[in-house]
Parts: sequence; C-alpha cells; structure tokens
Amino acid sequence: MGRLFGTDGARGIANDSLTCELAMQIGRAAAQVLIRQARRRPKIIIAQDTRLSSQMLVSALSAGICSVGVDVEMLGELPTPAVAWLVGEYSADAGVMVSASHNPAEFNGIKLFSRTGYKLPDDVENEIERLILDAPEEIALASPMKLGRVYRRDSAMLDYIDHVVDTVEDDFTGIQVALDCANGSASRTAETLFTQLGADVHVLHASPTGLNINKNCGSTHMDSLRRFMLDNHCNVAFAFDGDADRCLALDENGELVDGDQLMAICANDLKQRGRLNENTLVATVMSNFGMHSFAREQDINLVCTTVGDRYVLEEMLKYGYVIGGEQSGHIIFKEFAQTGDGQLTAVQVLSILKRSGKKMSELASVMKKAPQVLKGVEIAQDGKKLLATNGTIKKKISEVQAALGETGRVLVRASGTEPLIRVMVEGDDTALIERCCDEVCAVIEAEKEV
Repeated sequence: MGRLFGTDGARGIANDSLTCELAMQIGRAAAQVLIRQARRRPKIIIAQDTRLSSQMLVSALSAGICSVGVDVEMLGELPTPAVAWLVGEYSADAGVMVSASHNPAEFNGIKLFSRTGYKLPDDVENEIERLILDAPEEIALASPMKLGRVYRRDSAMLDYIDHVVDTVEDDFTGIQVALDCANGSASRTAETLFTQLGADVHVLHASPTGLNINKNCGSTHMDSLRRFMLDNHCNVAFAFDGDADRCLALDENGELVDGDQLMAICANDLKQRGRLNENTLVATVMSNFGMHSFAREQDINLVCTTVGDRYVLEEMLKYGYVIGGEQSGHIIFKEFAQTGDGQLTAVQVLSILKRSGKKMSELASVMKKAPQVLKGVEIAQDGKKLLATNGTIKKKISEVQAALGETGRVLVRASGTEPLIRVMVEGDDTALIERCCDEVCAVIEAEKEV
C-alpha cells in the first residue's frame, strides 16, 4: 500500500489529513503523469459525491490541474462508476472522483481513473506519490498564457443513466423495488433510472445535506430499508453506499442478500445463457465459504484475489473474465463497466428476477452462506504495521486457526479504506467463531497500545 493511496485512492478526514493543499498537489502531479500520451489539448473530468467537503476538494483539484495547463470538465454530483465510464465517452485523458465511499461525512477521498476508465495500477500511483512527496520540483507549471480552463458538462447524469438502461432489454413493470440511496450520489440518479425501466420505485435516504451521507442508511446500515420494504410489501430492496459503487440487497422477506450471493445469482445466470466467459467468477479471499460450495455445485471456476475491487478487475482483464467482485457489494460487469457499479448491479439482478419469474429469496438460495463474523478494530494509520511485526497477534491468530481446524478459517487484514484492522472468522460453530473473533480483536486492542 502506498504512502498516499490505499486500495481505493487517497482518503482521510477532510481539512485535516486530506487538505486543500494536498488535493491541489494531487491534481498537479496526477495531471502531469496521466496526460503524457495526450495527442491534443488535455482534459480531465471531475465528479463528486454529496459531502460538504467535496466541493472544496474539487476546487483545489481543479486549481492544481489547471496550473499545469490541463483543462477540467466538471460533471457535478455523480456515482463513481459514472466517472469511470464517462472518461471514455467524453474522450478525456483521465477522471477524478471525490468521495470517501461508505465512510462517514467527515472523511473524503480522491480516486483517479486513467483514459481507459480503469483505476490506476500501483506503479502509476507510486509515480504520482513520488512527485508529490519526493520531487515536487519536477512538476512543470504552465505559463500564464497556457493555463487550463474549467468547463461544466450538464448532460453527464442523463448520459450515465441512459448507459445503464441500455444494458438490459427487460421492462420492470410490476416490480415493487425499494432503493436506499445513502444520501449520496445515487440520490441524483436512482429514482430516474429505475423509473425509466418501469419499476414501481420507492426511494429512501435521498435528501443529502452534505452531513448525512451514509448516516444510519445505505449499504452499511440497512435496518430502516428493511422496515420500509416489509411495511410496503416490496418484491426486493437495494442499498447503495455514498458513491454508489456498492450494492447489497434484501429479499422479499427482508433477508440480506450480500455481494457474494449477488455474484452467485449473476454468474449462474450468465452460465445458463452461455455468457460466462471461461466459465469463471472472480471473488476475493473475503468471500464466504459458501461461495466455494456454490462454485463446485454449479461447475463454475472460482478465482480469489486479494481484497480490493481493483485486484479483482486486474484478474478479469488479464484472463478475459466477465464478472467479479467483493462480498461488500463491489461487483464488476466487464461487458458494461470498468469498476464496481451498485445501480448497474441492481439492474442486472432485477433483469434476472423478471426473466426467471422467481422471488428474490429463490434466486439467492443458489448459494448457502456459512456462518461468518466480521469485526473491525480502530487503529492509527501507522498502527497497521502491527500485523506484520507483532508476534503476540500472530500467535493468537495461529491459535484461533488451530481451534477452528479444517472446518473454519480466520483472516486478519488492514483496511485499505478506513483506519481499521478487520477480523473475519468463519466456521460451522457460530458460538465458537464469535468467541474466536472477539479473542483476536481483544489482542489487537491490547497490542496497539503497547
């Protein structure tokens, strides 16, 4: 993991660790690195989520980009996957999304996309970091007569919506769907998108104030969505996160259908229609044991990468696979997108629901989840080194794995997007995995203070 960039861009508390000054430096350095192959006057597109700090950081980024002679095209408040797709549509040299995804409002982040719409590989991010942290003198500022200009593209939202609509041929008339927009980017797109497809749409948490993004709503807090859908007898519900690149679902009974199950539903459908290239689904090491059982039962090849949708995508691109994602709800449909797209995922699942005539619970039953516990321990950013260096923590992890035996596993990792160490334990015995998870968390809590 880099010094500025984690698994999903640069992220921190706005106006604290993620300052205007840093945003401007990232804008300058990223522009210099990403426009090297430009054959005309270069242009970078920028969008943002609904956080109070997003406009401030967009302004600082734009200033940095313009200072090296690159034009900026503002797209306004949009989902992250919209930026990834629109880079190519608008013939831009790069794209920037200002968002901290599922994090609380005080956080923000800067995600960079290449001219192809893909997240940057590690070596390119490392070069940008080097210019900012080690060699700022190598950044060439433009002369006063060659500064970049700032424009606004008002059609971006509808262009993105039309793109997602075009990925399916079905009409969703008769489907009652509830959508939790997390008071984030989906607040600007979801109602129009799903109504255009014919669904009977109920929208929740779509009134952003700048301070309420992800607050007790969205894919990380689904209780209010569950109550609403049950009270209103919806067929299915979907919850997005702040920048709408994640999607989780609830079936008609209010039961969670997580990212693993959504991937299983879609991969199974693609296989049945002869469209699952190389007969392969890409997931991560965090995927539930049940995913492995599903793959064996359906004769699907399951490939697991390290955590992070960028690594899932790298595997997909390397071998031509068409679907992959994470348990958290980042799901990539390579035919239509360059990154995880929550609303696109929901549209694909609704299409399967419509074509199959089945209930959501029936579709989800294709994968049986094994008991799993996932908890996080808050820790300072530099404290994440504990996992590599602390013998006490390593010993406890080994003891827990021995207690679980071959019927369970423990996975401990530093979050790439939050100041957390995540502990995941799976096994047949629910009480045992709860206890094991708590024991590992307690040791990490104790050792982080040493």
